[in-house]
Amino acid sequence: MNNNYLIPANSKKSQLILGFFTPIDLILFGSGCGITILLLILVKQATTFEMIMILLPALITGFLVTPVMYYHNVLQFIINVITFIFSPRRYYWRGWCVRYESEIEQFNRQ
Repeated sequence: MNNNYLIPANSKKSQLILGFFTPIDLILFGSGCGITILLLILVKQATTFEMIMILLPALITGFLVTPVMYYHNVLQFIINVITFIFSPRRYYWRGWCVRYESEIEQFNRQ
């Protein structure tokens, strides 16, 4: 045997909880449900509008973690954008070239 393995295309799905959720998804949904339960306990008699407002945290977080195609890719993109905007690092763009020349090297070459 030459230790060549064929990795199935859906191997990353097995790393998710129940095949769909990351730990952050469950924390987000759990916190939304917790807020909704707390509000249901605190508010004794609610009108229809108030009940809708009370149920909104669970509904919104449930919608956010619903498994949608490419959801985790979009989530990772949003995380990358936020990290890029709020990180203290500086990103320098040099472009795409075979060899980088500083301004001094370019001046000496002329």
